[in-house]
Order: sequence, then C-alpha cells, then structure tokens
Amino acid sequence: MKKITDLRARQILDSRGNPTIEVDCVLDDTIMGRASVPSGASTGTHEALELRDGNPERFHGKGVRQAVENVNTVIRGRVVGMDATDQFHVDRALLDLDGTANKSRLGANALLGVSLAVCRAAAVGAGIPIYRLLGGVGTRFTPVPMLNVINGGVHASNNLDVQEYMIVPAGFDRFIEALRAASEVYHTLKGMLREQGRPTSVGDEGGFAPDFAGNEEPLQLIVEAIRAAGYVPGRDIFLALDPAASEFFEDGSYVFRNPAEQRMTPAELVDLYEGWLEQYPIVSIEDGLAESDWEGWELMTRRLGERIQLVGDDIFVTSVERLERGIGRKVANAVLIKPNQIGTVSETLDCVKLAVDRGYRTVISHRSGETDDHFIADLAVATSARFIKTGAPCRGERVAKYNRLLRVEETDGVPYWGAAALER
Repeated sequence: MKKITDLRARQILDSRGNPTIEVDCVLDDTIMGRASVPSGASTGTHEALELRDGNPERFHGKGVRQAVENVNTVIRGRVVGMDATDQFHVDRALLDLDGTANKSRLGANALLGVSLAVCRAAAVGAGIPIYRLLGGVGTRFTPVPMLNVINGGVHASNNLDVQEYMIVPAGFDRFIEALRAASEVYHTLKGMLREQGRPTSVGDEGGFAPDFAGNEEPLQLIVEAIRAAGYVPGRDIFLALDPAASEFFEDGSYVFRNPAEQRMTPAELVDLYEGWLEQYPIVSIEDGLAESDWEGWELMTRRLGERIQLVGDDIFVTSVERLERGIGRKVANAVLIKPNQIGTVSETLDCVKLAVDRGYRTVISHRSGETDDHFIADLAVATSARFIKTGAPCRGERVAKYNRLLRVEETDGVPYWGAAALER
C-alpha cells in the first residue's frame, strides 16, 4: 500500500500562455508524482467542464484559482490517506465528491490533475513506468504518430477551414525511423513554403499556418514534400485530416469560406472527402462531420468506413455513454481519446476498453493548449493504441511526447505498430 499523504495544486501556464492546473501527489515514503492538465480550443459541447474563474481582471477570465483551491481543500481532505495504487477507488472517490455528470462542481481539470498525479506517484512508488503500471503484460506496441504539419481552423489565424493536415509515417519498422522521416518531411515542407515566399510561422500545434488558395492545396503540397524528402506517398508516409467540422457547421449546412463561400449538405461534404481519397493517400479523417449530425455520420460511415479510419472526437468526447450510442448507430470506426474530455484516468481506460472490445480503433490525443507532461505517450503504449496525435515535430510540449516514445522503444523494446496499424 502506498498511502497518499498530501496533495498540492498550483496554477501554471500551458503552451498558449493560458493558465492551467498542476498537481503534486505525495506518498507516505516521500515519493511524489506530478501532473499537469491540457486545454482544448476546438472543444466538443459534451466534454466535461473545465473550471475557469471568469474574472476578467485576471488572465482575461481564464484563471484556474478555484480549481486549484478545490484540490488543496475539498479534494485533499477526501483523498489523503487513500492507497495511490488503487486508481479505480481514488477516481471513484473523486467522482462521488463532485457528484455532477459533467464535473461542474469541482471542475474536470481539478479532478484530472489529481487522477493523473496519483497515477504517476503510484508508478514512481512501484519503480515502473506508467505504461507498465496501466498496461502490464498487455503492453505490446508503440503507436504510429499522426503529425499535424499544416494548421487551420481555430488552431491558426490563416484562411483554412480544415483544422489539421497530418502526415502518418506508418511504413517503417521502428518508431525512431518513422519520427526521423516525419521530421525530414516537416523541414522539407518548411523549405518549400519559404521558396514560395510564404510565412513559416506555426500554429498552436506546431504546424505551418500560411494562407492557401483552398482547402485542397495543403494536400498537394504535403505530397510534394514527402516526395522531395525522398519518401513514397502511400507507402512510407500517408495523410490524415481533422476537419473539425463542428466549427463550420451552420444551420444544417457545412460552410467552407476558402476560396469562396461554399455551402454543402452532409452528402456533398462526404462527396468532397471521397474525391480527395481518390487523389491522395488519406488513411484517416477525424470529425469529418459535426458532433450533432448523427445522420450525416451514419451516411459517411456507410460510404467511407470500409476504406479509411473515421475517428469520432467531438461526437464521442471519450465518453462510454456516447461511444455506446455511436456503436449502436454504426457511426465511425475509431475514437479519439483525450483524458481531459472525461476527467479521470479510470474513465479514460473504460472508454478505451469499450472501443477495443467492440472493434473500434483508438487514437490517443493531445490538446491545442498543452504542457510538457508526457502522460498520453505512456497511455498510448499502455493501451497498445494504434495511433497517437500530439502535433508537429516542433514545439517543446509536442516533442516531449515523441521523445518519450523514443525512450520507450529504446529502453523497453516495445515494437512499433507500423503498417499493421492500417490493417482492418
């Protein structure tokens, strides 16, 4: 038994310069686990509540002092004395203490900070990495990264409607070689943009964010960059998209504004995606339709679900209840996993288990407002997730996750999913 003797929370800054919460969990033998909580920009309406202070005179209302206070008082009083190695009962105590469906009393950010810190303290106390603590002998693979190399939507100030254009280096035998190839393509792409006289400043997730002639042009440019870097599109490196369609869903229509306003029905937008699939080696589309458009999702899954991975993010929000609904309606074939959408480690693992049991793939994901905490890298390995999303090979808070996976591969010999991740 590793008894929790103290909890300490503080306000720190995330990668966008906004406040977030960091929590220390101290055990009876002076072992400590520290964790910090990310924050999203493109958030689903059904996500658990991220508690913000709302005081316009401090951090423009985005402070988290109340969430910090909740950890240091109410939550501390309940959790101190519990066994850190019993993650389920700690998380159950947190949920009972909050008592709301969306964590609105104490804040999902407060609950998750504690849940993550307890998990890390338990791993430190046991002398094993988090991925072994959570995955045990079931830990089998290192995930394929999905690297966001061109940013749009709410992640950038350019004119792209589509939020993320990603490269997927699945055609390699080792993670270290896949990451090298991705980095080389990223820098080749940067050089191409410079040659065209375009800015190479980056968006929230490290991808480049210049203006483009339309939402298809980035696909063309990325394929050119893959070839110019010496790799074969569709064999070594593939493409993935996160349109984040809820952001451009208006009155039942999907509205692209680049290069000119184009209003599409769900079927017309699926037609557009299908046309792109014919021209580019796209293997995954996340949030291709809006979180409330269940009928559209059913249509898209019928038409594209046998060809590519269709990932539900805003529509599922790492919720067992919403994923069960999606499975029942045959919506999507993969789920994005973001711990801060749901609020505790145990609930996150429950969603992963349901997905795996029902034949859905899992993609472990960062948020646009990140910290240097690499928990999601361990989570991906622990659950043998096929894919991980954590941004471009740029910016310290993104690279921290990739570097963690490099160390896992080197020290523990966990094999890389590689091309097998693309198999049905």
